[in-house]
Amino acid sequence: MATQFTASQTVKINVPPQPIPIQHYLRQPQRLVNALADNSRIYQLSDEVFRLKMRPLNFMSLSIQPTVDLKIWAESNGTINLRSLSCKILGFEYINQRFSLNLQGHLSLHQLNGVTTLQGRADLEVQVEIPPPFCFTPKAILEATGNGLLKSVLMTVKQRLLHQLLADYRCWVTSQMSENALLYDSVDLPLTGESVNNC
Repeated sequence: MATQFTASQTVKINVPPQPIPIQHYLRQPQRLVNALADNSRIYQLSDEVFRLKMRPLNFMSLSIQPTVDLKIWAESNGTINLRSLSCKILGFEYINQRFSLNLQGHLSLHQLNGVTTLQGRADLEVQVEIPPPFCFTPKAILEATGNGLLKSVLMTVKQRLLHQLLADYRCWVTSQMSENALLYDSVDLPLTGESVNNC
């Protein structure tokens, strides 16, 4: 029995002022991936495509662990888009052949009256053919359980994004400022050796 589960989640993040505006940070969407999940569960396939090994999902008495290929890219206006390209269920071939996952999301920059916010939305849809004996469970119960599971997945991602993105942004600003300071210091260093003797 093929069943569809869906969930959506929105997020709004107030961005405190930093010496380097967040627009510059958002030009590196790969950093957003690190805010979404632990580095140990992410493998970069190309500049815009990442393989994410999700945490195990417990549905009824089944435990499945999807591995999702995600494309993340930035538009010229700073909006970051996310889209799933493919998904595999490792170690559970019956489900893998009857499982599809579609994730789409975006995070965009808004500025109003001197206040900067990031606002986004994610939509997650899963279609799966439920194996016996779970297929005999009433459809309403299956859908309520599945929708609740997807909602909890998106909520976990949202909470991590709320905590990690601004922390990573602050770290990035600090590192950029340090690099600039070193650059300026090297420019001011006196010339040595043969160059000095030639002056």
